[in-house]
Amino acid sequence: MKVLRIFPRKTRATPDDEFAIINRNPELFDEADKINISVAFTYDIPIAEKLYNEWKHVAPVEIGGPALNSIGTEFEPGMYLKNGYTITSRGCTNKCWFCSVWKREPEVKELIIKPGWIIQDDNLLACSDQHIRSVFEMLKLQPKPAVFSGGIEAKLLKSWHVDLFSKIRLEQLFCAYDTPDDLDPLIEAGKLLKPANITYETRKARCYVLIGYPTDTFDKALIRIEQTVRAGFFPFAMLWRNEKGIVNTNWKKFQREYANPIITAVNCKKFNQ
Repeated sequence: MKVLRIFPRKTRATPDDEFAIINRNPELFDEADKINISVAFTYDIPIAEKLYNEWKHVAPVEIGGPALNSIGTEFEPGMYLKNGYTITSRGCTNKCWFCSVWKREPEVKELIIKPGWIIQDDNLLACSDQHIRSVFEMLKLQPKPAVFSGGIEAKLLKSWHVDLFSKIRLEQLFCAYDTPDDLDPLIEAGKLLKPANITYETRKARCYVLIGYPTDTFDKALIRIEQTVRAGFFPFAMLWRNEKGIVNTNWKKFQREYANPIITAVNCKKFNQ
């Protein structure tokens, strides 16, 4: 069966095989048995609806994805994420106001572990000890160093997790500083990771810092970035968007100062002295 996957926009994780199509209408010789439109962001739903109306003349079409709160099934490597990415669990029990994960999957569900070196789990450390250990065993067999692009919740980090990180090739892991109560766990996580050389200096300890949400200010955001650096993490400013994807232009400029690693390193020198 020939299944085309249609994506409203291209990201670094979007598949690049011949059956993955990025935001275009059908062409004369397009054919398929089935078409799946995958929507990651709520602000891309209008684009997905337009694509649906165009592609429904080629083959039966289904729209799904995180933006539509679709419940995730077992992960299929290369299907909706580029080869190298893997998801070993879904869901999160936290109820963060800005996040939709818990609304569609309020419980953590462990999946069959598929190979990959970029871990995209919602909250890996909330999984069972055995599942976590099995993920690290899988990572030892991968051709590239591991990237934990999310799912490392600072308050859940334990010394035995750090031991597992120290036994694999690790490129980087990401924690998050989204709300004020994230700071103390982040500081403690930095202390746990430092003996394993997972630090700001090595760029292996990274941290998303949520900025630009209602009530936020540039001064407050800068304080959080400084706190992140002093906790031992290299910051990445994550700009809040509303459901329509609208962002303030001034906040976008601010984000650029703390999202590009080269610029961020220069700007953060004053915090790391």
